[in-house]
Amino acid sequence: MCLKKVDSGDIIAHSCPSGEDNLRTVLGIDAAWTSTQPSGVALAVEVPGGWHLRAAASSYGAFCALPESTTTRPGLIGGASGALEAAHALAGRPVDLVAVDMPLSRTPIVSRRASDDAVSRAYGGRWAGTHTPSAVRPGAVSDTLRAALEHIGYKLRTSGLVSHGLIEVYPHPALIEFASAERRLPYKFGNRRSYWPDQPSTVRSLNIFREMKGIASLMENEISGVEAAMPELDYAKASGREWKAYEDMLDAVVCAAVGICVLEGRAVPFGDDQSAIWIPKPGSAKSGVEWPFL
Repeated sequence: MCLKKVDSGDIIAHSCPSGEDNLRTVLGIDAAWTSTQPSGVALAVEVPGGWHLRAAASSYGAFCALPESTTTRPGLIGGASGALEAAHALAGRPVDLVAVDMPLSRTPIVSRRASDDAVSRAYGGRWAGTHTPSAVRPGAVSDTLRAALEHIGYKLRTSGLVSHGLIEVYPHPALIEFASAERRLPYKFGNRRSYWPDQPSTVRSLNIFREMKGIASLMENEISGVEAAMPELDYAKASGREWKAYEDMLDAVVCAAVGICVLEGRAVPFGDDQSAIWIPKPGSAKSGVEWPFL
């Protein structure tokens, strides 16, 4: 990575161009369910020999600021259109697949969908059931993003072989399959007290940091350059905003990794023709680090 910095709470990582032709590209977005919160973004490019993390950031604005040769509009449709424009400039070609961690549907979202129920049936016992969406969260944020991306050619894909378009992903069950884990990985900073209720605060923070570093190592098997992209974090002193930025960027990388699985036929959709959550097939992850990381 030739650029890495923490600026005003945002994390940015940018890989120097290798000079090799990019074959396919995936944009992973850890999308906020409201218009006021940041969304992590990660761009993976396929080069001869595998996939590489070209760029990642903890917010739309930070990601859109990476390429110098493009002007973007981070506010449009929640920043996703600006991220697509920036990704095109960074990769030197249009994005093939956009993988978004947010409920998406061909009809307005007002309550739980078939996809939510299907994932919860399959993964609820492993602590990775879905949250319940509503007309308020993500509501119009999701509907507007999907409609706008479909308008520029990124149709929502809910089944079949996928080579281009927009898909919904969910990091928790995806990480279960990537790590061959028995249950959801405990890496969310906001849940640290419930993970280890009897441990002191510093131990909880250290455990979260180790889990996050382990996930970065796990993702390195799918996308080279992930470990180099993740900055050092002082787990004993980091603010809540710094933890959230790190988490959002890491989740965006996971989204991109699931997108790669979809392109390579290593993922399956849970849902129906209106909405589907894509999850890697059991046993389809590339060999390497296995959970638990602690």
